Amino acid sequence: MKFIVSSSTLLKQLTNINGVITINPVVPILENFLFEIKEGKLTVSASDLQTSMITELEVESKESGSIAVPAKILMDTLKNLPEQPVTFSIDPETYSIEISSDIGRYKLSGENATDFPKIPEVSDGYAVDISTDALARAIGNTIFATSNDELRPAMTGVYVNLSDTNTTFVATDGHRLIRYRRVDVVSDDNNAIIIPRKALNLLKATLPSENSNVTIEFNMANAFFHFNNIKMICRLIDERYPDYENVIPNDNNNEMTIDRGELLSSLKRISIYANKTTNQVRLKITGSELQISAEDLDFSNEANERLACEHDGEDIEIGFNARFLIEMLNNIESKEITLKLSEPNRAGLIIPKEKGDNEDILMLVMPVMLNNYV
Repeated sequence: MKFIVSSSTLLKQLTNINGVITINPVVPILENFLFEIKEGKLTVSASDLQTSMITELEVESKESGSIAVPAKILMDTLKNLPEQPVTFSIDPETYSIEISSDIGRYKLSGENATDFPKIPEVSDGYAVDISTDALARAIGNTIFATSNDELRPAMTGVYVNLSDTNTTFVATDGHRLIRYRRVDVVSDDNNAIIIPRKALNLLKATLPSENSNVTIEFNMANAFFHFNNIKMICRLIDERYPDYENVIPNDNNNEMTIDRGELLSSLKRISIYANKTTNQVRLKITGSELQISAEDLDFSNEANERLACEHDGEDIEIGFNARFLIEMLNNIESKEITLKLSEPNRAGLIIPKEKGDNEDILMLVMPVMLNNYV
């Protein structure tokens, strides 16, 4: 079996799907790409059993066949080759692969393609279309708040609730919660799925920069994403998602509006002086002034700053984890944000003042108990 392909074109396509492959996978053959040639088209698959990615490209070939090619050695070779046509010659009996370029030849050992796990297909499912821009924003606004706790698998992914009026994306790790809603993505069937974080990170990395359409098909077990010449299939998280709506407080009658950039910069400076275990900062709102302070008693470090703000409500003092606040503010584009509070022991809400078309963002962060320093 033989085919000719541009080295840079092949490298670009392989880079798009290479992120799926893990080091020391459960099944050793998953360290390989699956190459399948048919009618002048090369289909390349990569998988970790949970997530699979497939890409297609045109090649010069009159033959059909398949082989598993070691991913790392092939990627490293292509990365260091200048742009040129390369010829792959494969012996179907010994699974040996020879790559010929203008400047040299490279031999490596492949494996039998039939040993590569079968990639699942989505049948009897539902479908929804979403623009790459909307999907990228949904992933970017939620994925950072997913949990790493494998004992609570539902929270390690992003919950997606499709309805006939909007689509809601939710992520939480128990300390903070993000609810991102799109009114321009709707489905006739009301459905809810939980997409794993790894699959979403891979999607985010491979979505094209120019706005195009992504088709998402899903059933109870798998979701299938298709855009341009890339397909991704991932196993969904089969767990019950926490009842997040009940966590969002409705009686936040204490509101502070402030410049996002100024608050973010201040938190970054003050957090340097916070306890490294708790990352605790104290927010004290009195009148139209916000005082941010932190103290690390172990090293006698302390810092405080004052910022002007608009405040509607009674004076309040509340503690938060600075790392969470910084991460959330980093993921907001709005010039100003509103912080809605009720009591020092109840969750606060961060709402961007300016939002993109067709979207709504709510960020919830749990408080931390304040130390009694003044």
